[in-house]
Amino acid sequence: MPLETYLVYLSAVAVFFATPPDTSQLLIISNSIRHGLRRSVFTACGDLTANCLQMIAAAFGLAAIIATSATAFLWIKWFGVAYLIWIGLQLILSKDEGRQVAVSDTGSSFRLFRQGFITSMANPFAVVFFGALFPQFIDPGSPVLPQLLILGLTYIVVDGAILLLWGWLGVRAAAALQRYSLGLVSNICGGLMILAATLLATKDLQPRR
Repeated sequence: MPLETYLVYLSAVAVFFATPPDTSQLLIISNSIRHGLRRSVFTACGDLTANCLQMIAAAFGLAAIIATSATAFLWIKWFGVAYLIWIGLQLILSKDEGRQVAVSDTGSSFRLFRQGFITSMANPFAVVFFGALFPQFIDPGSPVLPQLLILGLTYIVVDGAILLLWGWLGVRAAAALQRYSLGLVSNICGGLMILAATLLATKDLQPRR
């Protein structure tokens, strides 16, 4: 892949992430506040694993299937909305109001991974996005697989760095809330999840993971 093409792609991905936090980023902010940045890395890993599967699906042409199947599109979309609302309500209704805020390491690694994975996989725009993005930077006259690997790995690295940055910001927010009760933090985190569900429910067909 020519260096010029790669730099244009890298710039496009960077501009793409220069937006307010989306559903996956709101999730890692919430988990970072409650469990700390080190634990929330599992959430980021779940998100990035889903991205890898979505890239593979796009490479095999499933983007066209999702784009033309309104029923499948809506089922995936509303499953994601319901899942995020469920997480948010669990946090808001938790019975931790009497305790002081403290970063907790009791969150199951698998549960945190699962949250990130399902939240990203439930976004029906992702496969279509990758199916539309990658061909713009691929030279059909050269081997396609190495080009796909470069594009995919670059996206994963940039996405992972952005997720960790949002997670770090969540940790800083948790430190600022040390003097308040854990109930307030749970309400904030729950509100973030419901906000993420609202964003997913009202989102037009735009590129996102």
